[in-house]
Amino acid sequence: QADAAAPLRQLPPRRARAAAMSSPQLLAALDLMRRMPPARMEKSLEELVDLCPSLTDDLLNTVDQPLQLAKDAQGHAYLLCDYNRDGDSYRSPWTNAYDPPLDDGVLPSEKLRAMETVANDLFGSYREMYYCGGASSVYFWDIDGGDFAACVLFKREAEQLKKLKEGSWDAIHVVEVKVGARGKESSYKLTSTIMLRIGTDHGVDGGGGALNLSGSLTRQTEVSLMAADGAAHVANMGRTIEDMENRMRDTLQSIYFGKTKSVVNGLYKVGDYKTGGGASQQQKDDLARALQAELMGGLKKR
Repeated sequence: QADAAAPLRQLPPRRARAAAMSSPQLLAALDLMRRMPPARMEKSLEELVDLCPSLTDDLLNTVDQPLQLAKDAQGHAYLLCDYNRDGDSYRSPWTNAYDPPLDDGVLPSEKLRAMETVANDLFGSYREMYYCGGASSVYFWDIDGGDFAACVLFKREAEQLKKLKEGSWDAIHVVEVKVGARGKESSYKLTSTIMLRIGTDHGVDGGGGALNLSGSLTRQTEVSLMAADGAAHVANMGRTIEDMENRMRDTLQSIYFGKTKSVVNGLYKVGDYKTGGGASQQQKDDLARALQAELMGGLKKR
């Protein structure tokens, strides 16, 4: 990861990505990434960077990856992403310092730093209420014209319950804020990405098997709200992100669990097909309920 990534982070996120995606080679690389299994996203990205080193910064700025956790010098846990990275160093939202240390690292203005501190406390409470644990981080940065942007991150590793082997929920919310004039509404453009991974062993009536689900969902919305000061901006961002997460959770539940149940009901068969043997409706329902219960176990605290 090179210092060249830092200037991209100064642009609003959508403009930064649009600027990066002008290369046909990059577009082809992103098209390839979309066709790779989501469960091996990090490995696929690493291999692609080895093939095209010149695209390293653009790919790291464009491809959303599962969030990584680190601790600063004071022992505070924080999440790593491109929006708190400068070269090979990452800024902690708690200490406002880079690790490894940087003498000229990019820092938010004093006004945004005050908002960042409030936002980290606010979304920390939000995380405890909705996620019952995990980690969260919020980063602010200045953009042109007196506007600003922020990135709100959540990560929750699922506890190993019943036959759930592994599971994680990574949420990345990027908000561009166009500050309105006095007495005017401010515009909040939110781009949210949720990455979900579940691995479980399941069985019915002595049978067993493994199931792995992984994928991501991205949605965007834009709202205009009144905001008199920094605290009001943070509150507006919080409500917008809360509404978006609830909608995306419902969509993921329908895609992952509802569709899985439908597939199981349509495909699960036992017995001799030639003699017309097959699973009873009760057996199908039992398997579907067992599978859905195990999948929901990893997110039941969400």
